[in-house]
Amino acid sequence: MLTAMAEPPLLLALDLTGTFAFALNGAITGLEAAKLDIIGMLTLGMITALGGGILRDILIGALPPATFSSWPYLAVAAGGALIAFFLSRQLRRYTLTILLLDAAGLSLFCVTGATKSLDYGLGPAQAVILGAVTAVGGGTIRDVLVRQVPTVLTSGLYAIPALIGAAIAVTAVRTGVYGVPAALGAAAACFLIRLAGIHYNINAPLAREEKSEDKTKE
Repeated sequence: MLTAMAEPPLLLALDLTGTFAFALNGAITGLEAAKLDIIGMLTLGMITALGGGILRDILIGALPPATFSSWPYLAVAAGGALIAFFLSRQLRRYTLTILLLDAAGLSLFCVTGATKSLDYGLGPAQAVILGAVTAVGGGTIRDVLVRQVPTVLTSGLYAIPALIGAAIAVTAVRTGVYGVPAALGAAAACFLIRLAGIHYNINAPLAREEKSEDKTKE
């Protein structure tokens, strides 16, 4: 969620847009993974959109989590999930658009998550990690609930762009140049890296597996 030092209308609008995009993405993903009713899609959409921020706030001691003290986030997340339910057939035709919105949400949340962690006195490394947790936490919970291996563990560049965006934001704050341009620049870096991963099918390095050899003697 947004921090006290980053509350311009533009950032608030982007933060809510990211929440909406994650809610859409989470609900549609849940529908494709399992036959869910309206409650199931609403639950998965809201968890995807808000889960990472809730985890971060619990870890840094910002209680109650901002989600429960700022109604617009709950309303936007619920709205996105409900739209996914009622327009599921149409939305399935725009998978690329949802992926782009998901990348935008990932980019903003990693920045705002890292910044809020710094506000609560955490060190740079911890803030970068929690920035990534904010960005990918909700999707991870969603995947576990639908019994899938979390995307962050198997997908191409997903966690890596979030870590890079969070690191840029932390660097900007620590050097005293943080503001709307710096925040948007950090988010843009994450967004572009994520898009490159999608477009070129770039994956994080995988462990090598030994090829099985047929040792059966004829």
